[in-house]
Amino acid sequence: MTKQPICPISRAQSPFFLGVDVGGTNIKIGLLDDAGATLAFQSIITDEPAGPGQAVQRIANTCRELCSTVALELAAIRRVGLGTPGTMCLKRGLLLQPPNLPNWFNFPIQQALADATGRPVTFVNDANAAAFGEYWIGTGADFESLAMLTLGTGVGGGIISEGHMINGSNSFGSESGHIIVDCRPDARLCVWGGGRGHLEAYASASAVAAIATERLKAGAVSSLQARLREEGSVSAKHVHEAALAHDSFALSIIDETAYYLGIGVATTVHTTDPGMVVLGGAMDFGGRNCAVGQRFLRGIVEEFKNRTFSNVFSGTQIDFATLGGDAGYIGAAGLARQACHHDNSSSTVMNAPLALDRN
Repeated sequence: MTKQPICPISRAQSPFFLGVDVGGTNIKIGLLDDAGATLAFQSIITDEPAGPGQAVQRIANTCRELCSTVALELAAIRRVGLGTPGTMCLKRGLLLQPPNLPNWFNFPIQQALADATGRPVTFVNDANAAAFGEYWIGTGADFESLAMLTLGTGVGGGIISEGHMINGSNSFGSESGHIIVDCRPDARLCVWGGGRGHLEAYASASAVAAIATERLKAGAVSSLQARLREEGSVSAKHVHEAALAHDSFALSIIDETAYYLGIGVATTVHTTDPGMVVLGGAMDFGGRNCAVGQRFLRGIVEEFKNRTFSNVFSGTQIDFATLGGDAGYIGAAGLARQACHHDNSSSTVMNAPLALDRN
């Protein structure tokens, strides 16, 4: 269920857009107006093993259902925004080899959804979609540039530089989760691509779980030992729960995660100088409203300060995301809106980066 307030159609500002955020487990679909207000929302299961064709049909059916709840026809939707995990080819509208969608490889998802809905589709990486959601109506709404790190099973990234989304020549732009933070030959391997020393290998929920489990098995003293004996492993959520109870081992794991994220933030900022860095995703250790989350953020900020220049540090804000799990569908709809505003053609392929605005 979306956390966004549902705006009645009587107060909505036309035109209207649909945003689709595809994940390995669920697909979030929202109907938005021109100001970014959510008019209707539904989450459906991905059912990844059944393949992308059936998922596209269910997405299209859900889009029709959402429109009908506010007495709109699907034909009234100006454009659909579609965010999916990579790898992908944005210019051709293809999913290539997304690690968490193994039965969806080499699928022309952009054209398939355009055919199923009868509407033009803007295709984007899911982390870039989330970044645009925060840029449009979230934490970064007052900034012209923004870098976002999404902390979940892996680490995603999205970067908007002076109004331009960085998609890259290989549709791999903004993937800050794969920057190198450990150059040792025995550095940890990242969750999806197997890359050695990547940020994702040290600062994702999977990495937190793996590191904590390894050290507990090696004899680390912690209340989590009981969990390890019961289940054979621990999760990032378990680490957070133990940290809330002042478990020193759990707190050390969170501090170490913040250290590597600080390195990742410094590298990203030194490349793009966005002025605003947003931390999103499910692994925020409680976020700004939790003492552990505040400690986590302070650790990231302190490490960034240690590795950057004083004027860069003073000119850069780092904060948690505002939109939570809604950022993806909101950002996908927002990018569809921008494509519509910049190009009134019915093309379903976004061939060049757009200069983005919020108006």
